[in-house]
Amino acid sequence: MIKRMLLGAAIALAVISLFIFAGEPNPAWPAYWRVRPLIITPLAGAAGGACYYVIDQHLLNQPGWKKGLAIVLSILVYVIGLWMGIVLGLDGTMWD
Repeated sequence: MIKRMLLGAAIALAVISLFIFAGEPNPAWPAYWRVRPLIITPLAGAAGGACYYVIDQHLLNQPGWKKGLAIVLSILVYVIGLWMGIVLGLDGTMWD
């Protein structure tokens, strides 16, 4: 479970870094505005990785269409969790 959570957090950190370090920040934002998204988004990615692990343990070993459903469901849960982490992290700065 730890490996999946670390992988999910690393992917989330890479994605949020692209948003944060891509352009010039607004001078009206606080001095340490980058800290919040760099903490919240990887936490959401780690939670998505944990959800992937749980889905994998229960459904991925099933035969037939259940395996495909498990893969699609786990990717969907991770992407939604990552999107929510990005929105919560950037709320008040880039996401206004």
